Order: sequence, then structure tokens, then C-alpha cells
Amino acid sequence: MSIALVGRKGRKRWLAASMLAGTATLVSLQEAQATMQRQTGPTIAMGKPTSQSDPVTYLSDQESYAKNGVVTWTGNVQVWQGEHAMRADKIVYDRNTGVMTATGHVAMVEPDGSTSYADYVELSNGMHDGIARAIYLRMQDNAKMAANGMRRTAGQVNDMSHAVYTACEICAKHPEWPPFWQLRAYNATQDAEHHRIEFSHAYLDMLGLPIMYLPLFSMSDPTVKRQSGFLMPGISPHDRYLGTYFTIPYFWAIDQQQDLTVQGLVSTRTGPQISGQYRNNLNFGRINFIGGLAYDTHHEGQYVNTFGNTVAGTNDSGIQGYVRGSAVFNIDRNWRGGVNLNLASSANYMRDYRISGYGDEMLSSNAFLEGFGVGSYARLDTQFYQGLNQGVIRNSDLPFVLPRFTYAFQGQPDALGGTFSAKTTDFNVYRPEGVRDQRGQIEMNWERPFHNRLGQIWLLTARLDATVYHADRLYQQPTYYATYRSHTTGQVLPTIALKMNWPFLRSFAHGHGAQVLEPIVQAIAAPNMGNSANSYMPNEDSLAYEFTDSTLFALNRYTGTDRLDGGIRGNIGVHGNWTWRGHVVDFLAGESIQQHIDHNRIPYSGLSHHLSDPVARVRVSPNQYIDLTARGRYDPWRKHFDYGEGLLSAGVPIFHVNAGYIYEPVTPYYYYATDFRPTGPTSVYYTPTNEVTAGFSTQFSQYHASIYGRRSLSRHEFVSLGGDVGYSNDCFGLDILAIKQYTSIGGQQRNTTVLFNLTFKTIGTFGING
Repeated sequence: MSIALVGRKGRKRWLAASMLAGTATLVSLQEAQATMQRQTGPTIAMGKPTSQSDPVTYLSDQESYAKNGVVTWTGNVQVWQGEHAMRADKIVYDRNTGVMTATGHVAMVEPDGSTSYADYVELSNGMHDGIARAIYLRMQDNAKMAANGMRRTAGQVNDMSHAVYTACEICAKHPEWPPFWQLRAYNATQDAEHHRIEFSHAYLDMLGLPIMYLPLFSMSDPTVKRQSGFLMPGISPHDRYLGTYFTIPYFWAIDQQQDLTVQGLVSTRTGPQISGQYRNNLNFGRINFIGGLAYDTHHEGQYVNTFGNTVAGTNDSGIQGYVRGSAVFNIDRNWRGGVNLNLASSANYMRDYRISGYGDEMLSSNAFLEGFGVGSYARLDTQFYQGLNQGVIRNSDLPFVLPRFTYAFQGQPDALGGTFSAKTTDFNVYRPEGVRDQRGQIEMNWERPFHNRLGQIWLLTARLDATVYHADRLYQQPTYYATYRSHTTGQVLPTIALKMNWPFLRSFAHGHGAQVLEPIVQAIAAPNMGNSANSYMPNEDSLAYEFTDSTLFALNRYTGTDRLDGGIRGNIGVHGNWTWRGHVVDFLAGESIQQHIDHNRIPYSGLSHHLSDPVARVRVSPNQYIDLTARGRYDPWRKHFDYGEGLLSAGVPIFHVNAGYIYEPVTPYYYYATDFRPTGPTSVYYTPTNEVTAGFSTQFSQYHASIYGRRSLSRHEFVSLGGDVGYSNDCFGLDILAIKQYTSIGGQQRNTTVLFNLTFKTIGTFGING
């Protein structure tokens, strides 16, 4: 055996683990860590195993040799052999047997980077075998482990007696105090090869008090980020549809880039379920899918839907399943493709087994191919929808989009100082019951901004919209036209618009504030489009219409392009802003003057007269703690608000309040739900949208809490309620979450959900749902 001798003077003071009343106790090692960082020496090589034939390299203050081959090093001794390193106050090395004995503030650096501290260590066989007394291990993620004694075998297995484990910080002022939580075991085994730690006859202590006995407990050590094995099981004592149910998940780390999680669910009120999640992070994309299969024993009876009709029970029992997920693949630097899948056998199955997405009106799926260029974007996709609330939305009424093509282009400024842009959205829509149509559409736009010496900012816009359709079954939803023939039709709308902003600026509040008063005028000229129903044009993307401050100066105030704003009109408004010493007041008010009345719009659009309903928005923020925004539209003929919305945000760092309010005299969603042409829309349409939401959150030190609620004032019922309260520190988290949803699907509600989660750092999360 070769020995390299290097002398070094100087001595550092070290702290190690101490034992209290025969049980290992964790202490602070900040001084030890700082000293270790100041030491220098050979780099520990990672890879090949250490053997007894590897050379021993050391640094020490003093050394002595005996004739029998025993070497004694004292005073800040550091020794390296292969991948292992050790320091101590005194090390005795027998060159004949290869046994190394270290005493006094012993510290060992393992091949995986973890550090162990002890009072006494005896090692042999290239530091692979040995024993230690008063051992302390410091691992990743601030995990710590201590024991009265340890036996190392083959450098892979460490058997410890009277061990404790925690990931909590130890109090620096009172290291004798117990950590926030710890695992205290009669025996513990650390398997370095498989990265597992097993505890036998263990107790989970919280603040020094035992709260749970674990006859056998196994976990991955903190160095492991992904490892195959069973995850934390879950048990929920009560659920309306599942009763008492038990879940046990298994995680399979297939390789470095993909994994699979499989979970079984057994309940007392319905059949079992098996579900799984597959993930794969590829060099050129990612895959993430989750699905399940169950035997649902619940049977749904008939019920009365929103429109007052009796709906028969659906086939939602027996074998049921769902799949949800996405896959995205990068073809090259400009193109990528993918799929988003979201399907379920029935909404009631989602309700019974707590499948995410229950409570939505529908599920959507698509497959796509999209490309990105300099100033351009293209997408080809298909769309599929599945209705969940069959009493309101039937699957036969929902469209298949096969396919849809979208392209957008934004050019650079030209020689005239203007910018050209174009976009198109073309599609084929198929419905089992309803309008079937194909559309080709293009929108071209040219804008030229300029200003003059008076400070006026001008924007000249030239726009051309052109659309061609072929449609049949127009007598069905959503158009309900009085024709049974197929129709080929279209529209072309050229538009010229000129907009002027004239901001006036002055300072006030002794130069600490600024005031802006900005009149805005816009003139728009386009042919009058009249009533599109007379041309039998389908309507897929312009079912909603909102005339508010945000669309006051828009060339087309519909949400899409199947319906267009034509005719000659002018828009006028005034914008003001005052800002001083952290205070802000901002407002916008205006009206639209139109030559023609467009009969395409649904009632309460705000544009039923030549002079529109006035719209306004105001934001007030008196300081950094309060922010209030309100907007609305007022009908002077009915002397009534047809639209109102408000948002409030107020609070200090430890307490915050959010509130919102929205009002409309109708529920626009139901306008096209039934045939509105003979007698008008269904009576449900005339139910006002009148809702208020409110909530608060607070966080003080390590505690947090929040409560929120949403209530429909017109229906005199809550929509949802929820709250959360919790505690977290450096190694522990507690969260109690309660949610109550009042959404009725299939005539029933999911009712209240309670989640109770305990998170222990480096161990996992224990949860109870009910």
C-alpha cells in the first residue's frame, strides 16, 4: 500500500452529534459546516468503488510511527481513500490490517456527497466496513439522521440502533429541544445502493410528543427524486357517492424520461376503480395522459331540467371510464403538432368518482398542427365537444369541427408609414342535429398612425372582410331559419375608419401629480349589412355581443366575424387620468352614434337606437391598499342599467379582500338554446344575471387562511362556497380545504368536498378526503 505524507499545522474546532439519555438527538452543525468549507484537499472522485488496495492520502498536524506498522495522526487529521474522506482529532491506522480508528469530532464525506459525524469510528476494507458511535448523518434537502450506534457493511448498508430522522431545522439557541417532527425508531437501515431507509418499531413525534406508531416504515432517502414503489395510501371516511373509500397508488419510474402511476380505489358504496397516469418528457416533445376504468353501481333516475322538461335517466351505470391528457411534438424549429383529449363515459361517473372537470358544461378535445414564422402564425386543427349537462346541452347538438384552419400575418411598416395585417379562419362544422356549414373567410387590415403640431394622435384604418358560406339544415339550432334548402351565400364589407386622440396634460399638486384629459373621436364608414338572417348566413362565432367601454372604438363589436358591424357611425368618448402621490383616478365614458340599426343583435345590446346607450369605466386607487374598478352601460330610454360590473381589491400584506359584482337583465347563454323566432327566447333567458363574489385571504407568519363565496342574487342561491386554512414551516405543511358546489348536473349536486393534507418534507403527503 502506498502512503502519501503531507504535514499541516493548525487546528479547527468541530461540533458533532450528541446523545441524550440513551436516545440520539440532533444538534446544530453550523460551525462544523463553516469549518469544513475552509478545509482544502484532494477532490473526491465519483464512480469506481473504493477498495483496500487504494492509496491512503492524509493531512495532519502531527504523526508518529510504531514498529508494528501502526501510524497515529493527531491534530486536525484529514484522510482520503478512494471515494471516501474523513477527518478527526485523532486517527490510528494499522497498515497491516487496513483498520482505521478515528476519535474526536469525526466527520466522513460519502461518495454521494452526504456527510456523517460521530464520536468514534472504526473502518476497514477501504472504509467500506466498520462501526460508529454517536453517529449523525446530514443529507440532501436538510434531512438529518442520528443514532446511538451504526454498523456499515460493504459500503452500502448502514444498520443503526435507536435512530431519529427529521428534515426540520434544529433550534440554534436550544439544540436540546426536539425538532417540529421526527421519526424515532428502535432500528433503522439505510440502503445506499437502492436509496431506501427502513424504520422498525418507529414513532412519529410532533413537538416531542408521539402521535403515531409505525411497526414498519420504508421511504426513499432524500437523494432520490424519482423511484419506483408504492406512494402514500389514502383513506376517506365519508363521501356521498363513494362512502368510505381507500386508495393506494404505485409509481413506476420506467426510465429517466418516462413514468407511470397506477392507483386502485375501493369504496363501500360503489364498484372499484383503476386509474393511471403516464408521463414522458421527450427531446422533441412531451406526453401526459391520465385515465380510469370503474364499475359504477349508481343508477340515475329522471329529473326536471332547466327548461322545465322531464329528462329520462341516462345510461351511467356499469363499466365507466375517462381519459384526459395532452401530447405535443416539435417537428422542427417552426412547426409542432399535438393532441388534447378530454372524454368521459358520463357526467355522473365523473361526479361519483371525483373526476376533475365535473361541474363544467362540456369537455373539449382537439388535434392540431401549428407553425410559427416571422410575423406569421398558422394552425390546422379539429375540435370535438362532449356535453356533460345533458338536460341543457345534448351531444347531438354539439359540433364537430373537421377541420379548422387559422392563419395570421403582421407585416412591417411600408413606404407610406402604414402596417398591413391579414388573418383568416376557415372551417367545416358538422352537427348530428343542427346547422352544418363550411366557411371561408379573410380579414385584411391596413393602419397608418400620424400626429400633428396640435398634439392630436390620428389613426387611419382601412379594412376588408370577406366571407363565403355553404350551409344546410339552417332550420335547426342555432339559427332556426325558415328554410329547408341548402344555401351558398357570403358577405363583403369594406371599412374606412379615422380615429383621433387629443390628450391634454398638466401637472398639479406642486409638481407631484399629473392630469390627462383626452377627448377621443372616431368616424367609421362601411356599407350597411342589414339583417344577415335574410341572406341565410350561419352563425358560429358571433352568438355573443357585448357593447362596453372595451369595445366602444372597435371596428367590429361582435366576438367573431360571422356577424359584422356595418353602416356609418361615429364614436365619441373622453378619457381622464389623475395620478399624484400614489393616488390614481382613471375614467373613460362615451357613446356611439349610428345611422342604421342592425337587427342581428340580441336584445339588450345597448345599440337599439341611433344614439347608443352610454358606457363608462372608472378606476379609483387612493393608495396601495385599495383598488376599485367599475364599468357599466345605462339605457336612458328604459332608465335602467343593462350591464354593470365591479371589482374591489383591498388589503394589507397580512389581510386581503377581493370582491366582484356583475349584472345583466338577461342570461345571454340561453338565447339560442331553443327556437327563438316564433315566440321569442325561452323564459330562462329573461332570468337576470345578478351575481356577487367575495373572499378574503390572510397570511401571518407561518399561518394562512382564505374564504370565498359566489352567490346568484337573482336565483336566491349560492353558486359555490369554499375555504382553506393551513400552517407551514421549513419541514411541515398542514392544509384543510372545504369546497361546496351548488351546480346541478343530471338533477343532482356533488355537495361538499373536504380535503385534509399533512405534508412532511422528504417523506410525502398524507391526505384524507371527504
